[in-house]
Order: sequence, then structure tokens, then C-alpha cells
Amino acid sequence: MCQHLPLCPPADASDREAAHVMASHPEQGWSLLCNGVVIFEDTGALLPDGRSIPPHQSAHLTVTARLPRLRRPARPVVAGTVAA
Repeated sequence: MCQHLPLCPPADASDREAAHVMASHPEQGWSLLCNGVVIFEDTGALLPDGRSIPPHQSAHLTVTARLPRLRRPARPVVAGTVAA
């Protein structure tokens, strides 16, 4: 499929994702490379022979943090009142 020089890496090479994008559909989350590989935004891929490559990195990082609970300031005690 690749017509330019230098030639892009073949679909079975480890650097297959370095090939040029021939068609891009970001609204659908995929692109077709000139070596026939379809790459997905989650970093997975579909090879021309039908094999699939699972995502190799997290598409979205999820950060969870526990923030310390804020303590309410103590209420001042006023003489002659009942605390709630």
C-alpha cells in the first residue's frame, strides 16, 4: 500500500504505528495507516490479516486522591446557652 519513500514499516513490524495516516476518523476513534493497519484511539490496532493488537497503554489516566477531611472549627461556648 505504501507508495512513498522511504517506505513505511510493514504491518507486522513492531514500529507499525510509524506509518503515514491515509484516512483519519477522530470522531469515530480510528485511523487507517498506509501499511493497512487500523489504529484506534485507545492504542489498540487491527492488522490487515484480521489479527488484533490489544491497547498497549492506558487511553485515559484516572487519578484518584483522598483529600483530608476538613474539621469544623469548634463552636464557641457562650455562657447561659445550651450546646447543640
